[in-house]
Amino acid sequence: MRKSIFARWRASFFTGFVVTLPAIISIAAVLWVFRTVSNLTDLLLFFLPKDVTHDGDGTGPIHWYWSLVALVLAVILISVVGVLARYYIGKRLIEWMDNAMMQIPLLNKFYGAIKQVNEAFAGNKHSFKTVVLVQFPREGMYSVGFITSEQHDEIQAKTREKVLCVFVPTTPNPTSGFLILVPEAQIIKLEMSVADAIKYIVSLGSISQGYVPPPPAEKRGWKVEDGR
Repeated sequence: MRKSIFARWRASFFTGFVVTLPAIISIAAVLWVFRTVSNLTDLLLFFLPKDVTHDGDGTGPIHWYWSLVALVLAVILISVVGVLARYYIGKRLIEWMDNAMMQIPLLNKFYGAIKQVNEAFAGNKHSFKTVVLVQFPREGMYSVGFITSEQHDEIQAKTREKVLCVFVPTTPNPTSGFLILVPEAQIIKLEMSVADAIKYIVSLGSISQGYVPPPPAEKRGWKVEDGR
């Protein structure tokens, strides 16, 4: 029985929708990021008159090309800060800014938390150093996590076994999650890198690193014998 015109159109529409959906979401995400960033970077053009940068003699929204100029200016300033951060004077200025931000009530709570998360993801060599599997949220179910710390004398003494701090991020936003303490014997360490694990989490498990199992002992030149 031949399909009706409506049925064929509906099938074609849903097929096209599935094909174009990734592009639509990607473009929408880029536009949202651009608008969000522009709300901050546009402030860098404070030295220019609004009747030049904004529509409607300064009363309307900012022209998109001036937002692009502000974004480029922000990139240049951030790059300059990165260069200065490599030298003593720049490090002292950044330290002074950190201390000033931590002295402001309420703001210091947000700034301190965001700074710790940023250091964990971007450059702290002592955080997120190992990707692991843990049984979470219950036994028999596994979640990908990161070992964040191994030194907790009081916890080790109270539990009478070695437990590790594991951060289990949520998906698709890995900046939030759960801190759980897991006995070392119950942790399965993975060979994937931290970057690959974050991609795996953000992509809802659709992007995974290829895994090549190690060769058997005999192929590595070892002779396997009973009892040895």
